[in-house]
Amino acid sequence: MQKISLRTYSGIALFVVLIIVVIIGVLLYYQREVIVKPVAPAPHAPPPVAYGIRLDSLDIVHGFVANNQNLSALLSPYISDGMIDRIARDAGDVFDVRKIKAGNRFARIFSKDSSRTTLYFIYEINPIDFVVYDFRDSLKVYREKKKVTRLVKTSTGIITSSLWNCFVENKLDVNLGLALSDVYAWTVDFYGLQKGDHFKVIYEEVFVDNKMVGIDRILASQFHSNGKDFYAYHFEQQGKGEYFDENGQSLQRSFLKAPLKFSRISSRFSRARMHPILRIVRPHFGVDYSAPKGTPVVALGSGHVNELGFHGGYGRFISIRHNSVYTTTYAHLSGYAKGLKAGSNVSQGEVIGYVGSSGLATGPHLDFRVYHNGSPVDPLKLESPPAKPVDATDMERFRKLVARMNLDLEK
Repeated sequence: MQKISLRTYSGIALFVVLIIVVIIGVLLYYQREVIVKPVAPAPHAPPPVAYGIRLDSLDIVHGFVANNQNLSALLSPYISDGMIDRIARDAGDVFDVRKIKAGNRFARIFSKDSSRTTLYFIYEINPIDFVVYDFRDSLKVYREKKKVTRLVKTSTGIITSSLWNCFVENKLDVNLGLALSDVYAWTVDFYGLQKGDHFKVIYEEVFVDNKMVGIDRILASQFHSNGKDFYAYHFEQQGKGEYFDENGQSLQRSFLKAPLKFSRISSRFSRARMHPILRIVRPHFGVDYSAPKGTPVVALGSGHVNELGFHGGYGRFISIRHNSVYTTTYAHLSGYAKGLKAGSNVSQGEVIGYVGSSGLATGPHLDFRVYHNGSPVDPLKLESPPAKPVDATDMERFRKLVARMNLDLEK
């Protein structure tokens, strides 16, 4: 049997010692890592909040106002009749509960204990504004707004038939179309648009809770119609925002271009027209706008209601005196705006009645007429003086705005 030398034993022992040292070193290294780099505790989630109210110790339920449901019906299972009466009586200056609308959202916040006591009731007036009824100590009623974010967007369109159809065909928000027609109500004849007319508009979309709830305002736009470019820029001066053209002239005029939106002209101003019912040739000193029954009709400008009532073949009729020179009339209406009567004062763009077919009419339309010093004039050729331009002290700031906006409009 071969003997193992002392030298061999010494080598084996040294190897074992080295292995042990390595193992101990590894263990100490990982132990050091654990001590030096402890695991960070998980962060605490923020307490839930709704309508500015912390819900960590409360519960909340949402609902929608049903048809014919009022504040009493919404709260009577949870709040005393006396408190409901107090809300209606004492908090009307914050919000008139008679204006609660079917379909609007509400919320009830209550305690998590067995009593489930109602502590708050919230009614959403619109997607942004809401009113809070706080029942905790004594009644407190206040209005707040949800957090709003805005996103600037740009849209373009080419007219094939009408502005309305252009927005539908291009899947654009029709509310933007309404806003655009309001901006250019004094300068662009939307009933005279031609195929190939086009526009580019820069505007703000409003988001609440990551949901788009509407169009805030148009920032700038270019509308090309009948071979001419019409520019519009939103500019604030003296705390009021208005629309001006590239030269700082206001786009607002004393009169709107038309007394209703998105209809078609079925008959124009003429001194010899065949009457569709009487079948005789006689003058037609107005413009007929064909539109569905019930379409709102607005005042072309601010003024005083001279006459309101049934007026022979004109049917339900309104006459408005705007100044010492101009008068406008609106005929064949199906009804009048609530509370409007002879002697009332109206504002430009205010709804005064609704399209109908009263009197001698073959179908629903508005017979609209303009008189200058008592003589009829063609409403489609009416020229109206501009309103106040950009103030001279603000012109430099306005020019910078125009230059900045044009960079995007010309892209």
